[in-house]
Amino acid sequence: MSDWLVSLEGTEAGQHAALILAVSAAFLHAVFGAIQKGRHDPWLSRGAIDICYGLAAAPVALFLVPWPEPHMWPIFAGMFAIHAGYKLLQALAYERGAYTVVYPVVRGTGPLFTVFGAWLIFGESFAPVQWVGVAVLTSGIFGLAVYNLIHIKVDRHTLVPALWLALATGAFVALYTTYDAYGIRATADPFTFLAWFFFLDGLLMPPIALRRWLRMTDRPALGPLFTRGAIGAVVALGSFGSIMLATRIDKVGEAAVLRETSTVFAALIGWLVLRETVGPRRIALMTLIALGAVIVEMGS
Repeated sequence: MSDWLVSLEGTEAGQHAALILAVSAAFLHAVFGAIQKGRHDPWLSRGAIDICYGLAAAPVALFLVPWPEPHMWPIFAGMFAIHAGYKLLQALAYERGAYTVVYPVVRGTGPLFTVFGAWLIFGESFAPVQWVGVAVLTSGIFGLAVYNLIHIKVDRHTLVPALWLALATGAFVALYTTYDAYGIRATADPFTFLAWFFFLDGLLMPPIALRRWLRMTDRPALGPLFTRGAIGAVVALGSFGSIMLATRIDKVGEAAVLRETSTVFAALIGWLVLRETVGPRRIALMTLIALGAVIVEMGS
């Protein structure tokens, strides 16, 4: 499997595979965000998710994939620190703001920074038409966030802090996307990186979530919480695994932009599952996001 995947790098077949992986990651990432923001406290949800995917990845990392090369350990240390900052900021943002306001800002900031990071680190460049696509997609994302900010009446007193936190989270999205793309390209076997990523990344949030749960006066039942955690772990494995494999076999910037169509899926989930209002203007903005992604892909 690893040899076949590596053989796709830089090929037309690899470009098509990366497209499928990036769009799959977009849908799964929106589902993942809804799971974390949904019924339970976001800190508890994230802790349950992380312990589930950490336990699932442990035997794969320790016994099934090739052992990481020595130069990978400092890369894993940096990865752990970056993802720790991202998850803490994301939980704080979800704690304060509506999902359909916070999520578009996080995802809209990410691709802008990632495209520049991919240019600096990997020497990638976008054609003029692709820059038009980035502008269209980003305009749709931020337009959706502004529209939500104006019209959503829930948690108005915490929305501005939530937006600042969402902006900072978006910067961390770009940082981890670029850094992890470097990491997965630095090892011979991409599945070694993924297995060890999930194993190590699952160590941070469970102790924080447990401490928070113990301090609650009205503690949620662990059964439903871990059911959500198990589902979220499967979604996380698919979402992050897909986008990382896409960055291994094709351009990092393009994969990052295509993943941000997750905002469309997030708005639909917010409407259908979380019962947040969606009207014709928001549908138009979601269409703009999708159109921008199409322009980026067709311009490549």
